[in-house]
Amino acid sequence: MKKPRFPVTDHAVLRYLEHAMGVDVEGIRRQIGHKVVILNDHPGASGILVDGLRLKVARGCIVTVQEASRPDRHTGRQRRNRPE
Repeated sequence: MKKPRFPVTDHAVLRYLEHAMGVDVEGIRRQIGHKVVILNDHPGASGILVDGLRLKVARGCIVTVQEASRPDRHTGRQRRNRPE
């Protein structure tokens, strides 16, 4: 597929999913928020592994979600999964 003539922002993709595809974005936000409630017991934590996903935390907010088995971006090696 060719690159689109106009770039599409993440905000536009999110709104498209919400309005055209019927995705409940706020519901997903709540689901993610409930998964990380355990972080209340670990105030200095930078993330948590949940359901095969790594949820990264910065400044008290979940800022990204990655696959837990994603290769290290610096070395290209597979990261070792730690028990949850």
